[in-house]
Amino acid sequence: MIDETDAAGRAPDEGETPGAGDPSSGDSVNSGDSAKTGVLTSIAAFARKHRLPLVIAGGVVAFGLIGAGAVAAGVASNGGAAASVAAVTTPTPTPTVDPARPVPATIAAAARLRTCSVADRAADGRLANMQAHVMNAATGEVLYDRGGTTPSRTASVMKVLTSAAALSVLGPDYRTPTTVVKGSEPGSVVLVGGGDVTLSRTPSGTETVYPGAAHLDDLAAQVEAAWAADPANPPLTKLILDASYFSGDEWEPSWALKERDDGYMSNIAALMVDGDRDNPGSNTSWRSADPVGRAGDAFASELGGIGVIERGVAPAGAQQLGQVQSPTVAQLVDKALVVSDNTAAEMLARLVAIETGAGNSFGAINAGVLQGLAAYGIDTTGIIVVDGSGLSDNNAVPPSYLTQLFVKINAREGNLGVLMDGLPVSGERGSLGYDDRFSGDNAVADGAVSAKTGWIDTGYTLSGVVRAQDGSTLTFAIYALGDVTDEAKQAIDTLTTGFYLCGDNLSNS
Repeated sequence: MIDETDAAGRAPDEGETPGAGDPSSGDSVNSGDSAKTGVLTSIAAFARKHRLPLVIAGGVVAFGLIGAGAVAAGVASNGGAAASVAAVTTPTPTPTVDPARPVPATIAAAARLRTCSVADRAADGRLANMQAHVMNAATGEVLYDRGGTTPSRTASVMKVLTSAAALSVLGPDYRTPTTVVKGSEPGSVVLVGGGDVTLSRTPSGTETVYPGAAHLDDLAAQVEAAWAADPANPPLTKLILDASYFSGDEWEPSWALKERDDGYMSNIAALMVDGDRDNPGSNTSWRSADPVGRAGDAFASELGGIGVIERGVAPAGAQQLGQVQSPTVAQLVDKALVVSDNTAAEMLARLVAIETGAGNSFGAINAGVLQGLAAYGIDTTGIIVVDGSGLSDNNAVPPSYLTQLFVKINAREGNLGVLMDGLPVSGERGSLGYDDRFSGDNAVADGAVSAKTGWIDTGYTLSGVVRAQDGSTLTFAIYALGDVTDEAKQAIDTLTTGFYLCGDNLSNS
């Protein structure tokens, strides 16, 4: 072979071919026959001109013509001596790739063609500005996506995030206390709220809207017994109300006041009774503007003899006279989800914020809840948590976050089985069991959808798990946002039923 570098290791310049057969190289061809030498010299010159590979061995010259495939060799003879030139096939070139062109490392497998369309259902005008996202829970494959990565208001679906954060940070068995301690003045006691919105003014043994709620009469009996145990104590005449466990506004500024008047939401304070309802046995009941005052009045009635009620803070290290505990986080999650109790959800969000060290006001909820959600390993970029209930238009969560979170909820990761068990079920339980949900043709999906409902004036939402007709399990989120009416619920149910009927064959077209 002809070496492509000179003795110094340099590449030849254009038009120069070093090596055998070049008279200027100082080498000689292995033959004394001048005619043969002439032929070889001519061939070498031809090879140089056309930049062809050239091999000389035993008087035979071989070269390839690029693109010709084969060369016919001429034979020159002088004085009966013959010099033969062998025909040589062009070597197969090594494939090269333009470095400027990206080349995939592997060839992607062909995607499955899914043929079950929900286009007609998704086009329902009652859905207004619709966003939706559907994922196969087993494979993680996204089957359907309409604005799924855009953070938007969630309505009460926000309670899923609040509950998941509470189960992560507090755990399902966590309870918060309401305590009474001795006041700094003679004849005074301090009722210290620990954030339990479920504490009831009804007699012990009475069932309220909050299963497992503590009762003020129990707490009062403990205080009276402890007070009477010390003969030096004067009669009880003063009650101080300490609600300092929560700070800042009691009413989130972005909430509409009609939510309180219509009985859907209370002011949020660390001390209240029965979620500040007029009727402790009704989920929807008018709420006051002073839940702390209502709780104080109720406790003073239980104690008797109280002439003064005022706000204050418990003395440091004061003697404890009595204490009762809230229902567990698991019970509160169930209440927040199954009938969408707003006040219970706000209680959970505030306790999460406090436990994480984020603070004890509305402004601390975002950091607290996001810290709680971090344990699940899903990117929370773009999420904004203004409240725990979802009542604010300023909340923002992409539907795709919910579908990912529901994969973990469905798998019952960590304590998330509590959340799964608390969800409404189509045609059977909670807010999906009402007469106007999954009715008519949509009843085919009864029992197959476990999901959280949501409703505010500017949107209806639904997110959860579908156990589809084909046996697949889907996670989904649907937002109907904008100028919506109550009929958006039926349109959402119809689209969800489409997911149920299509299953893993759901088309994204």
